[in-house]
Parts: sequence; C-alpha cells; structure tokens
Amino acid sequence: MHRIFPITVLLLLLLAACAPIAGGTEPPTITIGAAISLTGKTFKEGEYVRDGYQLWVDTINERGGLLLHGRSYQVRLIYYDDESRPQRTAELVERLIVEDGVDFLVGPYASEPTAAAAEVAERHRVPMVEPNGAAESIFNNGYRYTFGLQTPAPAYLRGIIDLVLLRDPTAHTVAIIGEDESFSREVARGAAEYADERGMQVVSIAFYPPETQDVSPWLATVKGESPDLLLGAGHLQDALLVVRQSRAIGLRPKAMGFSVGPSTPQFRRHLGAEADYILGATQWTSALAYAGEDLWGTPAAYAAAFRARYPQHSEIAYQAAESTAALVVLQRALEQVGQVDREAVRDALAATDMMTFFGPVRFDARGANSSKPMAVEQLHPNGMKYTVFPVEVAERAAIYPIPAAR
Repeated sequence: MHRIFPITVLLLLLLAACAPIAGGTEPPTITIGAAISLTGKTFKEGEYVRDGYQLWVDTINERGGLLLHGRSYQVRLIYYDDESRPQRTAELVERLIVEDGVDFLVGPYASEPTAAAAEVAERHRVPMVEPNGAAESIFNNGYRYTFGLQTPAPAYLRGIIDLVLLRDPTAHTVAIIGEDESFSREVARGAAEYADERGMQVVSIAFYPPETQDVSPWLATVKGESPDLLLGAGHLQDALLVVRQSRAIGLRPKAMGFSVGPSTPQFRRHLGAEADYILGATQWTSALAYAGEDLWGTPAAYAAAFRARYPQHSEIAYQAAESTAALVVLQRALEQVGQVDREAVRDALAATDMMTFFGPVRFDARGANSSKPMAVEQLHPNGMKYTVFPVEVAERAAIYPIPAAR
C-alpha cells in the first residue's frame, strides 16, 4: 500500500496538470460588430435590432456554437450606441474594424446610418449584412461588401395602395408627407410613382426637415386637397407626429398609412385610441406563411422564441425579425465556406438564394433583396393589431374607410 499510494497520487497530479491543456482550450470565436441606435430619435427601433441580433448569437452558442467543417466556433457580438447619428455610426464601425478586429459586420438601424456604415465596410473590405437600411441609394454606389435584407424603400407603401384600391376601386386621390432624408424620400417617391401606375392622382407630396416637431403647415395644405388616402414616409416618431397633428386640425382621409411606426407597440402606447384604423407597412409579421431553412423555420416559431427570450416586449416588431434573419444569412454563408475567410464569405453572400422565417433572400447584383414582398397591418379598436394584406394571409379584413366619427 505504501508503494501504490504515492504512485496513485503522482498519476492524479499528472492527470490534473494535463487536463487544462487537453480540455480547457478556449474554442475559437467569430466576432461580429454593429453600431446600433440605443439613444436618439430611433432608439426604440434600435432596441429591437439589438435584441434580434442577440437572439441569434445566444441561440447559436447555446447549441454548442457554429459548426464549420467539423470545428465549433463560439460567436461574440460587439456593439456600440451610435446615438441615431450617421457620423457616429461611421466612427464606430471604423473602431469595430480597426480596434476590435471584428470578423464581420451587421448593420445599424435606418438608411442614413447604414449608408455611413457601408462606406466604411467597403473601404476595409469587411462583409456587412444589413437588415435595416432600405434606401436604394445604399446599393447604387457599386459596393461589393454590403448586402441588405429589406424590401427596397420605393416599394414600402405599395401594399397599402393595393389594399385601399382592393377595398375601394373608386379611391382616387392620395397625399404623401415625409421626412426630408434618403429613406423617406425614396418611400414617398416610390409610392407616388406606384399610385400613378394604379390610376390614382397624387394631389400633394411634401417633405419636412428632420427633427421637425410641427408638421401642421404641411398637413393644412393636405387637408385642403381632401385626399382619399394619406401616406406618411418616415420612422416611428414621424408617424406619431403626423397622426396627432392630423387629428388636431381635423384632417380625415378615408385611410391613413405609414412606412414605419404602426408595427411597433409604442405606436399604440403613445396614441391610444387615435391609433385605431391606421395602416402600417411591415417587412414581416408572425402571421406570414414562410417555411424557412433556418433554426426557426416559420414566423410563428420565431415569434414564440423571441417572446420566450424577451418577455418585456409586448409585441414583436419586424426590426427584430429582420435583424435575426441577417445573421441567419451570414450563418449560411459561413457554413458554405467552412472557415472565417472574408472574401470567400462575401462571394457566398452574393450568391445567396434561400428562404428564411423572415421571407425570401436573394441578392441582386447590387446587394439588395429586391424580390421580397411587404405586408400590411392595421390597428383595430379592440386594441389588437392584425395582418390585413396580402389577403391570403390576412388575420382580419381591413376596416375601411376610417369611420366618420374618427
């Protein structure tokens, strides 16, 4: 026994000494960077973007990591607050690449910050999948490293126009008001062109300066035209402003719809009953019937996973879903390449043609996902929000026109 004991202890000590070398090696990590609006005008949308990204990261890591040619990689997300300012976005993306050494990028929120990020990504040749910049101007610069998931801005309001004409073929006039920035201008002009194609008369199209808190002069002009349909091009704060001030001056079109805003729970929270009957363009809802090639597969399954992870969100804004989907697309490219090779991943992204829980993703030569359709939601007096278009997936019929009492 006296001879065996020291040998046993020695063996145990040797095994203990070897254990960290054999089993304690840190797994390799893929680092993804983002500048996200967590303060400033679009902070609420930015929160959904952050949580959408984090859901994918946490889900992948909890499943053991991203498997590339038999080797498992953990994923790390590094993000900073760009304060809803494009100049700050550019500074932070530069920092993520140069100082933090991220392998890949995902986009900020809104088109102008995304355009700023795209210029930096291109200069450093870092692939960026961006889910929240829809302005076509982003994709008309010959960039090779930026890929966008959203339906392009000019098509945002087509579904609302189609829905109104479906319900009322006699609807003839439309007025459009928007913020004077790249995304909103493209949304407004695209809507004007499409309304004209559908035989409607655009009686007014006006743009107000960013950060404006009083749009009543523009709305007074619109009121004088008595349009059947009023469309707003902008973001959440713009939609809130237009609804409040339209009600205040007695502007009562048959229908009112917005590019961004009604899809977020904050829209109802801020407006109360004034939100009733408003139409909202949306990139995604949980009622859609996609069958994706990803971890979630369907919009309903994704919605359940998001609610379980983030119960503080009373609803799921499409900004969360498209942000998760951006990383689904990057995941597919990485798995096809099998290694962390920026150029090879860029090429794989350019060739993407897949269905996700968010919808189809197929990039054109510019990097835009130009074939993806939009949907339309409407807020009803029962406090609920329903998908009302396309009709084949509608949860409820749209209420049209807005009741005269409103």
